[in-house]
Amino acid sequence: MNNRELLYTKAEQWLKSLISIPSFSTEENETATYISGVLDQEGIQSYRLHNNVYATNFYFDVDKPTLLLNSHHDTVKPNKGYTRDPFLPAVEDGKLFGLGSNDAGGCLVSLMAAFIYFYHKENLAYNIIFAATAEEEISGKNGVELLLPQLQKIDCAIVGEPTQMQMAVAERGLLVVDCVAEGVAGHAARGEGINALYIALDDIQRLRSLRFEKESLLLGSNRITTTVIETPNKQHNVVPSECRFVLDIRVNEQTSFDEILNLLSQNIKSRFEPRSLRMRPSSISLDHPLIKAGLQLGKSYYGSPTTSDVALMPFPSLKMGPGDSARSHTADEFIYIKELKQGVEEYIALLQTLFNQ
Repeated sequence: MNNRELLYTKAEQWLKSLISIPSFSTEENETATYISGVLDQEGIQSYRLHNNVYATNFYFDVDKPTLLLNSHHDTVKPNKGYTRDPFLPAVEDGKLFGLGSNDAGGCLVSLMAAFIYFYHKENLAYNIIFAATAEEEISGKNGVELLLPQLQKIDCAIVGEPTQMQMAVAERGLLVVDCVAEGVAGHAARGEGINALYIALDDIQRLRSLRFEKESLLLGSNRITTTVIETPNKQHNVVPSECRFVLDIRVNEQTSFDEILNLLSQNIKSRFEPRSLRMRPSSISLDHPLIKAGLQLGKSYYGSPTTSDVALMPFPSLKMGPGDSARSHTADEFIYIKELKQGVEEYIALLQTLFNQ
C-alpha cells in the first residue's frame, strides 16, 4: 500500500471515529481531543485553543506566505427524520452513513490527510496551517473567529465544506434584522388607535417590491425575506400598539451591509436593529493563485447561496470539499466512500499545482 492509498484508508477510519463521537456545537471537546490524538499519532505537534485544534507544517518559514486548511468538527443535532443511529458509522452501497459525515467530516479528514501528506516536505512555496475548528454550525464566537488572531499572518485559505469538489468563489452574507412597528393601542370595535400590525405589513410589502441595483453574476440579486411576525397583544378586540417582525437578508458580494441598512432606513417606518454584522458576503478573485490552480485542474466555479466560516476570514478564501451541500442537515446523512478518496486526491493535486506556479 503506497502513501496515498494509506491516507485514503486512514481518512475513512478517522471519519468513522468522528461520527461515533457526539460533537454538537459548543460540545466538541471529545472530537477535539480525538483530532489532537490523530495528529500526535502521525508525529505532528498540535495546539489547542478551546475546542479548536491546529498545527503547522514542519518546515514553517515566517518569510513565506501562509495557506490555511480549515474545516469544522461540530455538527447540528440530528433531526426527527433519522431512521438510523446518527452516531453509528455504517457503510452500505458505497455510502458512509452518520451525523456529520457529509457536513463537514469528509472535508475535515480529507484536508487533514492532505496536510499530513505535505507536512514533512521541504521547500514548499507556502507554509501550511491545518485547523479543525468549532461552532461553525451556530456561527459561534469560540470557533475560527477565536482562533484566527492566535495564528501567524494568513494569506489565503481553503475552507472545507461539501461542494462536490468544485470551487465556491463567492458566498452570500447573512444579515438578520429585528424590526419593530409602533402604533397606538385602541378598541377594535370603535376603530380607535393606530394599528402597528398594518404599519408592519405596509413595510413588509414595500420590501417585497424592492428592486436592487447591484446584481451579481455569481449570486444574483440580494434577497429579503420576512420570517417572523408577532404582536405582544393576544386580545382579539385590542388594536396592537406594537408589532415585531424579523428580516432574513441574503446579501451578494457586490453589496455591503451598510448599503442594505441605508436602504431599509429609506423604505420602512419601523425601527430596526441588526443582530450581527459578522457574517458578511465574501468572494475571491478569479485571478487568485488558488483559483488559477483549480482552473488548471479543470475545476468549475460558482457562487454559494450558503454561509460558512469564510464570512469570518479577512483574507481570500476558497470554499471547496467532498460531499454535496444538498445532503447537509438531512436525515440519514451520508457521504460516498469514493468522495473521500476524491477529496484527498484533489486537495493534494490543488496544493501541488499551487506550489508549482
